[in-house]
Amino acid sequence: MSKQHIAVTVDSVVFCKAENQFKVLLIQRKNDPFKDQWALPGGFVEEDEDLETAAKRELKEETGLEIEAMEQVQAFGTPGRDPRGRTISIAFLSRIFCEEELDPSDDARDARWVDIEKLPEIELAFDHDEIINVAQQYL
Repeated sequence: MSKQHIAVTVDSVVFCKAENQFKVLLIQRKNDPFKDQWALPGGFVEEDEDLETAAKRELKEETGLEIEAMEQVQAFGTPGRDPRGRTISIAFLSRIFCEEELDPSDDARDARWVDIEKLPEIELAFDHDEIINVAQQYL
């Protein structure tokens, strides 16, 4: 039996409700794969790191946003979802009630709140459109 080479990542779906409209937090990727495309904040889990801790760390590193409460939504692991190799992502959901100020850094070129009605117009990296669709069922 061959040894598995599977990476574990986390993605954060942060919904903000402002003026009766939902927006979702997206980052513009600074690096390949999917350089310059929009994506959910997230990244690789460190060796000795709890999944939720990793999600909060990546969110803060990429957007400057610190969130207390997160809810694990689902795992996404379709082969081929990441061109770098076999990757399983655990998605976390957060709901906040205002558009927090964002400070993109680390692997993010930009970060912004996007009206979920406008999402079909944006080509998202990886399978992040699917992750957002699943997370919306929890709103």
